[in-house]
Amino acid sequence: MYCDGLRLRVLSRFCDHDGFDGVMIGAPDSEYHFEFTHCHTQTVIPSPTPEDLLVLYYPSKSDWELACEDMERAGFQSVPAFNPYWQERGRTYRDPDGYRVVLQQSSWSSNA
Repeated sequence: MYCDGLRLRVLSRFCDHDGFDGVMIGAPDSEYHFEFTHCHTQTVIPSPTPEDLLVLYYPSKSDWELACEDMERAGFQSVPAFNPYWQERGRTYRDPDGYRVVLQQSSWSSNA
């Protein structure tokens, strides 16, 4: 779902490492990745809040629109943002576990 919605790739996987399976996704040659794990020995119940956000910035409006289309095609649900700031120039999506991704149509600045 995240690969399709955010145009990422599976970079690596592992199985039964101390009771955990996992997958790492990201952009090849990038300095980050996302890691999703599953524990075989104990049930972990997701407990996201409306402010647990992954925020991605798209300065180009056409790139942002394409990214929003990708998220919807991948099955993410568009939801109102809890914080009104994200409604001004962004769109918020929720995954099946309740975690949220914001696609913001602007450039990021540490002075914002």
